[in-house]
Amino acid sequence: MESITELYRIGRGPSSSHTMGPQKAAQIFAKRHPHARRFEVTLYGSLAATGKGHMTDQAILDVLQPVALTKILWRPKIFLPFHPNGMKFVAFDDHDDPVDDWTVYSIGGGALSEGKDHDDFFKKADVYKMHSLTEIQKWCEETGRDYWEYVEQCEGKEIWDFLDKVWIYMKDAVKRGISHEGRLPGPLNLRRKAPSYFVKAEGFRKELQGRALVFAYALAVSEENASGGTIVTAPTCGACGVIPGVLYHLQSRFDFNETKILHALATAALFGNVVKTNASISGAEVGCQGEVGVACAMAAAASCQLFGGTPAQIEYAAEMGLEHHLGMTCDPVCGLVQIPCIERNAFAAARALDAELYAMLGDGRHQVSFDRVVKVMQQTGHDLPSLYKETSEGGLAAT
Repeated sequence: MESITELYRIGRGPSSSHTMGPQKAAQIFAKRHPHARRFEVTLYGSLAATGKGHMTDQAILDVLQPVALTKILWRPKIFLPFHPNGMKFVAFDDHDDPVDDWTVYSIGGGALSEGKDHDDFFKKADVYKMHSLTEIQKWCEETGRDYWEYVEQCEGKEIWDFLDKVWIYMKDAVKRGISHEGRLPGPLNLRRKAPSYFVKAEGFRKELQGRALVFAYALAVSEENASGGTIVTAPTCGACGVIPGVLYHLQSRFDFNETKILHALATAALFGNVVKTNASISGAEVGCQGEVGVACAMAAAASCQLFGGTPAQIEYAAEMGLEHHLGMTCDPVCGLVQIPCIERNAFAAARALDAELYAMLGDGRHQVSFDRVVKVMQQTGHDLPSLYKETSEGGLAAT
């Protein structure tokens, strides 16, 4: 498995696969052809279907337009064989002759691939020798160590500096979101809810206040993402509010120190990395179960880590977080990362805490493993028709 630095990416929303990935691809192609007279970019499948709502064109034009004239072609009905998020860049010389073309895929979480069996250009070194949670959990139980210790062993102690930066950006997104009033960009004219939810939560009695604050914090980050603010993919932009919402709430309420929060972030990333390696975190490939479902699993594992869960209990919490999102479609209304994406982050944050509590009440023994649910999630995603995978043609988007 790759480093968790490839999972937690700091960048601007609203979509890791539709804005961060294409923008990175545009930067690479522009660097290859600094003297091109013009560029032509063809977007395929999901990128074309929801690209305008996700600001894909703007992300590309911000890079290429200052260099040369750029034309973007939209092909929502054409799906390239490797991944639904395909792009083709073409560079032209002064005689308007094509000099180079490049087909590349935005495969989720801001990552890119050329779609080959040996994707040397984007291939990252394997930092983790074990690729399944079953193996990693066994290692933890045999050595008496925690998941975060396995992360440290594989990544080195410098990983804590990286996670410290990640946590700073997550907290900043929460703080901005709960104070940022007004409407979100786009034709839905959706008003931000996080500020009012936060104020109302402060007035609730203790039994209700905790859950209301979790909602407010998760909404805050998701709304920042929807407006193009700076967030951390966890594991994607569309699911970026779940982990910050949970961890910010737990730190505020139970006064967990920064070290414990960073350990929780490491544990969460390890579970997300297993899914990314063995299945997918791309809504265009497996639906929202691969985004919000995985984020819920990561947050459940993180919170269970904070409360002293055993490796078995942490694995169980994550398993429930993902299992109970199986089959969730990716159906953004108007192609915007707003409805139902923002509310899903808030509900997934609450469900993560439910999964943590449920796991902590038992001893961690259960029938269906996290690895098994990952396989089922992948198969379920492949079985879903394309209209339920970030094309805005089915589900809620069709209304």
